[in-house]
Amino acid sequence: MSKLIIVAGVSGSGKTTIGKLVAEKLSIPFKDGDDFHPQKNIDKMKSGQALNDEDRKPWLDILAKKLTEWSHEDGVVLACSALKEAYRQTLTVNDQVTWVFLEGSYELLESRMTARKNHFFKAELLKSQLNTLEKANYGIHVSIEPKPEEIVSNILDQIK
Repeated sequence: MSKLIIVAGVSGSGKTTIGKLVAEKLSIPFKDGDDFHPQKNIDKMKSGQALNDEDRKPWLDILAKKLTEWSHEDGVVLACSALKEAYRQTLTVNDQVTWVFLEGSYELLESRMTARKNHFFKAELLKSQLNTLEKANYGIHVSIEPKPEEIVSNILDQIK
């Protein structure tokens, strides 16, 4: 059975960094959910506008289709914000999905985002994401405060 691991959290939480490291340790591919956004979503975020549910629906549908495909292959680690429970339900395509939630303070997230260069998501949108975030009461929840290697070790311990 293949593994489908979705590393979720707001922008700046380290989804890509942690997701890549987890994928490497498990010898399965890593995919960044941002790479599947329709261009109009990217343009909207670049202009400083938050996405709404209508904007996210085609993106989530694409990701759900891809997750189903990847479940028939070696599996995947997918980095995806998945802020609302409805989004997570769309992405929980089967019982192979393991959710990993990266959590941190506003101050830490903001400092990471302002340090990022060449990313389409503007730091000003962080508050919008945090206001949209619906915390899950399932899955693996990890703090983003430790070093990435420690976070990954924690995740892998809980996956096994």
